[in-house]
Amino acid sequence: MSDPVLPHACDVVTVTLNPAIDRTVEIHSFTAGRVNRAESVHDHPGGKGVNVAAALADAGHTVSVTGFLGRENAASFEQMFAQKRIHDAFVRIDGQTRVGIKIIDPAMSATTDINFPGAAPSPADAEALLAALGQIHAPWAVLSGSLPPGVDAGIYRDLIRVLKSRGCRVVLDTSGPPLRHALAARPSVIKPNIQELEELLGRMLATEEAILAAAHELIVGEDDLVVVSLGPDGALFVTAHEAVRAAPPEVAVVSTVGAGDAMVAGIVAGHLRGLPLPEVARLSTAFSVDAISKLGAGLSASAVIDALAAQVVVDVVARY
Repeated sequence: MSDPVLPHACDVVTVTLNPAIDRTVEIHSFTAGRVNRAESVHDHPGGKGVNVAAALADAGHTVSVTGFLGRENAASFEQMFAQKRIHDAFVRIDGQTRVGIKIIDPAMSATTDINFPGAAPSPADAEALLAALGQIHAPWAVLSGSLPPGVDAGIYRDLIRVLKSRGCRVVLDTSGPPLRHALAARPSVIKPNIQELEELLGRMLATEEAILAAAHELIVGEDDLVVVSLGPDGALFVTAHEAVRAAPPEVAVVSTVGAGDAMVAGIVAGHLRGLPLPEVARLSTAFSVDAISKLGAGLSASAVIDALAAQVVVDVVARY
């Protein structure tokens, strides 16, 4: 367990239950089943919520981070949090934070992920997490990523209920059983990709009309938002009253690692700035495009983001 967390107010709190040190390995023409030679290796503190926090901090927002962090290799995370002035409320647990291997193949513009299980938190660690969250006061929370070993699939549902009881709007970015259980607590925003949405609803979504109908099916409240990632084609942003499509500009792809997390950061930043849905879609797509153009978490200078945003094509595709 960690020391007690003092009360702290910020714009956003991100929760990362299963963070990772992302080890990015560049291999031209990577081929499974044979010897491959790495051309470069870079380690970055990561995990979905950590990536979201880094981008939001670089965008000028005040951010707190919490979740479970292995105390044996926490130094790189602590250094990044200090550099970006991110409030660190992670619960330190026994063992090491996992390492995730990201193999980047520039020749094929492809990324291969090898994800390892994380350290298992104890019941006392789970209690410490709730205590840490209780001391953080923010209008927005982001819960994202996979679950570490031994953690119940309903944990996001329970955390959402706690956060919403305090007036917090919650973004959820996960998949499989944790997503299915969490929908009962009605998160404010979810961001599945097409495959995750198909898995959730148990049917194929072969057309844009089918995707829009499926996303709208998940809308419960007036302020709910479902964002469906379309990969290189952008994303659909669906509310109770309208839907827009955001198409990104073509850029040289360095790595797709963290692109979805950057989009989540842009969604939250757009709402914090009071932007209408088309501009939320534009900003979050620009964040995502920026992420694929470089290695590591975080955001480029505002002038770069503005230039990318100006190239995003946003169309209203439905009104309800």
